[in-house]
Order: sequence, then structure tokens, then C-alpha cells
Amino acid sequence: MTTPSTTLATFAAQLRFTDIPDPVVRKTEDLLVDWFGSTVAGFGSRPVNSIARFALAMGPTDGPSEVINERRRSSPYAAAMANAAASHVAEQDDVHNGSVFHPATVVFPPALAVAQALGASGQDLITASVAGYEVGIRIGEFLGRSHYKVFHTTGTAGTVAAAVAVGHLLKLTPQQMQHAMGSAGTTAAGLWEFLRTAADSKQLHTAHAAGAGLMAAYLAQDGFTGAAQVLEGPQGMAAGMSSDADVARLTDRLGTRWATAETSFKYHASCRHTHPAADALLKVMQEHQLKPADLAQVTTHVHQGAIDVLGPVVNPATVHQSKFSMGTVLALVAQFGHAGLAEFDQHFLSDITRALRDRVSMVLDEEVDRAYPARWIGKVTVQTTDGRTLHGRVDEPKGDPGNTLSREEITAKALRLAAHSGGATPGQMQAAVDALWQVAQWPRVGALLDSL
Repeated sequence: MTTPSTTLATFAAQLRFTDIPDPVVRKTEDLLVDWFGSTVAGFGSRPVNSIARFALAMGPTDGPSEVINERRRSSPYAAAMANAAASHVAEQDDVHNGSVFHPATVVFPPALAVAQALGASGQDLITASVAGYEVGIRIGEFLGRSHYKVFHTTGTAGTVAAAVAVGHLLKLTPQQMQHAMGSAGTTAAGLWEFLRTAADSKQLHTAHAAGAGLMAAYLAQDGFTGAAQVLEGPQGMAAGMSSDADVARLTDRLGTRWATAETSFKYHASCRHTHPAADALLKVMQEHQLKPADLAQVTTHVHQGAIDVLGPVVNPATVHQSKFSMGTVLALVAQFGHAGLAEFDQHFLSDITRALRDRVSMVLDEEVDRAYPARWIGKVTVQTTDGRTLHGRVDEPKGDPGNTLSREEITAKALRLAAHSGGATPGQMQAAVDALWQVAQWPRVGALLDSL
């Protein structure tokens, strides 16, 4: 019987490099370089170090797969977990708008680790990653807005995406791929409750998704079976995790619509829900030559998802939690023209930041909410200290496909992230990035940093 799950599994198992249009290949290279920069940005982070210590303690002490920020090698499982945690902590990894899903942080870590273990080619890595992106994005869209209200889609849809990417590298048959998806789906998890107390769960979500997806694929290769319809079945993911699931989204133009190419890059180092309003505020300040002291009140007109995720963060206590505070992000943008890692680290609790933060509010906007998640419109109303009312609007935030980053900007971002974390020297980072731009020509996927 043909079901959406069998269709997805067959597509993922049978995808070939030659099936992927050249612009999608180039975009995947862009996404890979961007992910690598985000991974190195995680160097030295306390929760990332904790997960890496755990993964490496479980062993082995050596292996075929690179734990990037540790300059060590271990099993694919350990490397996938550690690298997935590292690439999500700086809030600089990519996002797909329509699925509200961060594909890179759960697809590339297990795919890279397994490709290194198998000696796969660069084209194999790209193809497996595209399979993971295409399936994961569609699952996120399928699960819908109600899912995201409680569940972190990157942890849930991401577990299946990781299984698909690894399963492709393992050359699973369509039936085996369906079993891998079934096992991944039944272990998928990730809840937003951590935001209320600034807990470390977000890094666990990505580490778990990468590791559990990898495990599901290897188990399927060994004959282990999983639910045939874990996505759309009567007791599957949608039944337990969504009230507005749309099964048609699972196979929407599969093989002709390349969702990978729709993925956005992050410009600001914060939750993506803050970016549209941040860019809209910047536009108002630039057009009217405003300074931070000119801002009496900033009202952001947002979609419900922004209120659900950002609303609980009223008084951020940590750098990471502050990245989910609309007021903090806009305060930094108003002061510095962007909200980068250095700005968060040095100024998220400064007197001026806190004063500006308290002048920012969120209100639900019907137009913005109706467009979301396909479009993330930014709208702000600014009351100035001299009594003016100004309005700003951005239809495509910086980093979206229609306002994307160039390869020069992606490279500069990666170098900037490495410099901030100290995870690699400028020379090491430049050499690694230069090599990654040529990934499609690699006969064998090797180490990115530990060989430099």
C-alpha cells in the first residue's frame, strides 16, 4: 500500500546526486558552510561541553568521526551528538520558515559523522543531506502550528530528518528507510518548557535528535523494524503532537519543489522570531536617523508563534535566554545596528539594554499571523520621545531566500563566529571554509578541523 510515509521513504532512499538541480547543490554547500561556522561558535559553551563530555565518556576514545570543537575523534554516534549540540547554541544556524525547523543542526552532524566513518564522497554527503532536509522540512510543515506551540520541531521532525540522512548514506532500501523513520519517530522529543527557567534543554534536543536518528538508521540496516506510518498513523506523531496536521504537506511536490533551497540563514544571533521585528526597527531608525534615546515605545506586531515562544521570557537571566527576549534583541539592534554574539555577551544586561527592553511590547497582528509561517513579516510601531509615531515594515528579513546572504557574507559570518568563540584560528577557519566550498569534488569526506 502506498502511503505518505512509503512515498517519503522511497524518495529518500532512491535520491541520487544527479537528481538534484545545480542551484540546490550550491545552496546545500552554502548551508553546510553556514552550519560549520555555527558549530565552531559553540566552542567553550558550558551545555555543549557537558554533552560532549558525556558522549566522549561513553566512548570510544578514538574512532573515525570528528568531534569538531574537541579536536578528537570517536564513534559516529558520539560525534553526531556533540556537533549537533555545538551548532545550535549560538542561535546562528539556519531555519526553514514554513516548517519553523532548523534543519542544519540535526542533518549535517550525523551525516558528516557517518560519511567520515564510511569514507563516503562529498557528493554522497550532499545527497544524504538534501534527503534529510526535504523529509524533515515536510514533516515540520505537516505537524503544523499547533505542534510548535508545545514541541520544538527541530527536536521532533529533526529526529526523523537525521535518520533519513544517515539511512541514505547506509544505502537503506525504501522498506528499511521506512523502518528507520518509524524508529526515529517513536523517539522524537523536545518541549519548549525549558525557556521559562533558562534550562539547557535546547542543546539536548539537537544532540538527541542527531543521535537517535543515527541509531534508528543503523538499527534498520540490521533488520530492526519500525512503525510503517509513524507520521500519519492513528497513533503516530501527528495524532499525539498536533491538532492541525495536514497530511498533504508530507509529499507536496516531492522531487520538484526543493524545500532545501527555501531555507533561510540567520543574520542576528537570536531566536528567528525576533528577526523580522529587529529588521523593521532598524529600517525605521535608519530612515528617520533615530538614536536609542529617541525610542519611547516600540510595539512589535507579530504572529502567534512569536508570542508562544518569546512570551515566557520576561526577565532573561542568561545570554542564551536573552536571545528569546524580543525586548533584549531590539534593544541591542537599536544600540549597535545588529544583535551579534559579542553584543549579547557584553551588553544583554547593561542598564541601557534593560531600559530599552522594557519599552518593547508584542501584540498579535492579524496580517502577520495569517502569513506565518510561509512568510515572516516584520512590523513595528515606534513612539519617539518627541511625540512622533513611526511605522516600519520588512517583508523578507535579512537571510531569507529573497534577501539571502552571499557566499562572501557566509564566509565572513563563519570567520566572525570562530573569532568570537576562539574555536579556531583565522587561518584554520579560512582553510576549512575554503575546503568546504569544494565539498562536491571531495572523493572522500575527511576531517574539517582536526587535520589542520
